[in-house]
Amino acid sequence: MSIYRWSEDVILVDLPEALDKHHELQTVLGMLRDRGACDVVVDFSQVHVVGGMWLTQLQRIQRLVKEHGHKLVLCNVPPATRGIFTIAHLDGLFEFAEDRFAALTSPQLVA
Repeated sequence: MSIYRWSEDVILVDLPEALDKHHELQTVLGMLRDRGACDVVVDFSQVHVVGGMWLTQLQRIQRLVKEHGHKLVLCNVPPATRGIFTIAHLDGLFEFAEDRFAALTSPQLVA
C-alpha cells in the first residue's frame, strides 16, 4: 500500500491487491488522528476481495473525516466489490468516483 499526502488537505491511499492484515487502513486512521483530519481518497484499482474488517475500517475513517467536515471518496471500485457495499447497505454511506482523477477533482473534495 502506498499513502501519499496529495495536498495539505488530501490523503491518497492506494490499497494493495490483498489486505491480509488490517494494518493498512489502521495506518490511515492513525495519520488522521495524529495530523488532523483531512479528505481521504482510497483507490481500489488493485483490490479483488473486500472483507468485513475492511468495511469496518472504512466506516471508522468515514466517521472521523465527517466529524471534522471532510470527505472520504472511494475510487476505481470494481463492480463486484461495489456489489459488496450494496449488499452490506453501505453504498449510500460512501461517496464513489469513477477513477482517481475524478475523485481528486470532485466537488465532494472542494465543497
